[in-house]
Amino acid sequence: MMNSKLFILGIASAVFLTSCNQKEKTTETTAATTDSATVQATPSDSITKATPTAAGDTSENSLDWPGTYEAVVPCADCPGIKTSLTLNNNKTFSITEEYIDRNSKSEDKGTFEWDSAGSMITLKGKTASYKYKVGENKLFQLDMDGKEITGPNKDLYIFKKK
Repeated sequence: MMNSKLFILGIASAVFLTSCNQKEKTTETTAATTDSATVQATPSDSITKATPTAAGDTSENSLDWPGTYEAVVPCADCPGIKTSLTLNNNKTFSITEEYIDRNSKSEDKGTFEWDSAGSMITLKGKTASYKYKVGENKLFQLDMDGKEITGPNKDLYIFKKK
């Protein structure tokens, strides 16, 4: 009786594992077909990608990223910096930073560039040179090396779209 239960469990596991592998192969085949279809596209198809070096969907070409994002980021000697960043379709930005409990406010405008993967932007302003990872209705401020900020205050560096 115990052996037959183990036998049935073994067969059920094998069927489950086999079905999982078939789905992965189907996905890979679909991806390969999509890639070859993209390669075979002609200029008359008028299909343009925002970042030619990035394959598939990226934050740049698949997310609704233009808009205004806000956060209160940490400040060494004040309660925080209320920051408002507007990204425009034409790859320009404007940023306002207001130091809380101070009479200090700065504004900057400029352009921004996408990285080759189409997932990160770098601001190119007079003073602003921040980097952000672009997510669904969110921006994640990165350190100057383009790495995610870690630590107990990491959530304070997430900008939310208005």
